[in-house]
Amino acid sequence: QVQLVESGGGLVQSGGSLRLSCEASGNMFSIHSRGWYRQTPGGSQRELVAMFNNSRTDYGDSVRGRFTVSGDDAKNSIYLQMATLQPRDTAVYYCRYEGRPSRLEAIYGYWGQGTQVTVSS
Repeated sequence: QVQLVESGGGLVQSGGSLRLSCEASGNMFSIHSRGWYRQTPGGSQRELVAMFNNSRTDYGDSVRGRFTVSGDDAKNSIYLQMATLQPRDTAVYYCRYEGRPSRLEAIYGYWGQGTQVTVSS
């Protein structure tokens, strides 16, 4: 069973920066991609922030150029560096891993519990 624990959320002023971390634990046969989603207040579903693997990185349109996703395999962690934050970035940010629990199983998506980011104007 894979567990994802986010940290680094909080309150920041408009124009500021914040760095989120996600530490993964547990066993996974293979990782297909990793990254972040968010759900804004009143939002009906989670939206893509950034997902990456060895061959590509995808960013949501609203964060491209301001946010940077990265990983440290030695620490089983990924990060989201957020810059030039705006009130519209206020959301719960979720870490997501997609991979195969075992060789014979299909790709499965895992979620963290989420961390709140609030940007004040």
